[in-house]
Amino acid sequence: MMILGICGSPRDQTTNYVLNIALSKLKNNSFKTIDFEVRGKDIHPCQHCDYCLKNKKCIIEDDMQELYPLIEEAEGFIIATPIHCGGISSQIKMIMERCRALEAKDLKILSGKTGMSIAVGGDRVGGQELAIQEINTFYIIHNINIVGGGSFGANLGASFWSKDSLEEIKKDKYGFETLNRTINNFMNSLKKS
Repeated sequence: MMILGICGSPRDQTTNYVLNIALSKLKNNSFKTIDFEVRGKDIHPCQHCDYCLKNKKCIIEDDMQELYPLIEEAEGFIIATPIHCGGISSQIKMIMERCRALEAKDLKILSGKTGMSIAVGGDRVGGQELAIQEINTFYIIHNINIVGGGSFGANLGASFWSKDSLEEIKKDKYGFETLNRTINNFMNSLKKS
C-alpha cells in the first residue's frame, strides 16, 4: 500500500520536516511512502479550458506529469501545506485544481482513498484550521475518506506553530500531539480498507 506525501512548501524548511516525520512513522509501520515536494517543480495553474474533458489528459505539460501517476497509484495521501496569507499555499491549490484532469479520465479515480492534512503556520493562529479545511474540502469533492485526529484535540488534522524556524517547530509539543493522533487514525483507517 503506497502513501503519497505532498509537501506544498516552496522552501525546504518546517513543512517538509513535519511531513518527513509523518512519512517515517508510516515506513516504520510497513507502509510504502513517496514524498513529492513542490520545491523546484514547474507546476502551472489549471486553465479550466476543458481540454481534459475531451482528451482525457491535461493540456499543460509540466511537472504534474510526474505527479499524476503517483496520485493514481496511492491508496492514501498526506497533504502538508505552509500557511500563506491565512490558507493553503498556491502550489497546493494548483495541484488540487489540476486533479480535474485525472477525474476527466476516470470520475472515480480518487474515490475511496484516504487522506489526512498537515498545516504549518508561523503564528499559532495563522490560518492552520482554514488550510486544513481547504484540504479536507478537496478530499470531500473527490470522495476521499478524511482522517483527523479525533475529538478533544486535532479534530481536523495536524496543526503546527513553527515561529518560522526549524528549531522552534521541533519544540511544538502540541503540534506533535496532533500529528501523532492524526497519523495513528490514518494508519488504522488504511489497515481497515
